[in-house]
Order: sequence, then structure tokens, then C-alpha cells
Amino acid sequence: MSQEQVVTELLRPIVESMGFIWWGLEYHYNSMNSILRIYVDTQEGGIGIDDIVTITEQLNPILDVEQPITTNYTLEVSSPGLDRILFTLAQCEQFIGATVHCRLRFPFEGKRKFQGIMTAVDHDKETISLTLADGAAEVHLPFTQIDKARIVPQF
Repeated sequence: MSQEQVVTELLRPIVESMGFIWWGLEYHYNSMNSILRIYVDTQEGGIGIDDIVTITEQLNPILDVEQPITTNYTLEVSSPGLDRILFTLAQCEQFIGATVHCRLRFPFEGKRKFQGIMTAVDHDKETISLTLADGAAEVHLPFTQIDKARIVPQF
């Protein structure tokens, strides 16, 4: 089990028991000071600074006792934001019709970066479909090969 999975299993039930939505987490390792960033949301969408403080105060003691990360790190609790990262296929499904930027772990059809309108999510094949920005082509990206998928806000 990865370090991210261990931390998720430890903290997700706590965040959800407080009435918040666990959106996901990122762990950025650095030999000096790593960052554990946890994204939380509300059913209404949007989270305030008071909520972030409350969640942080609940999670810090648990992390101190359980020590799922043994190196120095900083805990950051954050809103997913308008340009939110999509961590799961279920999250992708919520944003069909949105513009998404995807960076892949390995090249797919000769490219690692794709941007377009998300048109479909296939849970059986574990893919998301994007109509590329030029509208000329549709690609079906294997979700397991996506390093990061992020919503591109439209203003």
C-alpha cells in the first residue's frame, strides 16, 4: 500500500465524520520539508478558513500519534479550488462537459499533455474521453496513466 493510501485510510473517515467531502491528497516529498496537502470540500461547494483550521486541528494530533509519514513535512488543508485536480473516475464524471487538462505518466499517441472537453467516463475500461481543443479529434485516455487531471476554469 502506498503512503498516500495509508494516509487516506487514516484521515478520510475523520474528515467525512466532520461533515466534509474528502476530495483527495497530494504528497510532495522533499529532503528538507515535504508537503502533505489534503483537499476537502462541502456539499455546497467551497470551504472557509474556519473549516480549514478546524480540520487541521483534528488531523494534526492523529498524524503525530500514528506517524504514517516519518520524514519532516508540513500539513496543508485546502479547498480543491476552481482548477481542482480530479483524483478519481467518479470525480471526473461530475465534470463531464468541462475543459480538462491532463498530463500523462507516459506518452499516449505520442503526447503526454492533452486538453479538451471531457465528453465521457468509462468505468469498465477506466478511461476518460476528451474532445481536443481544436474539436477535430477525440481521445480516450487510460485513467491509470494520468499523472494529473485538472479542471480548466472558464471565465
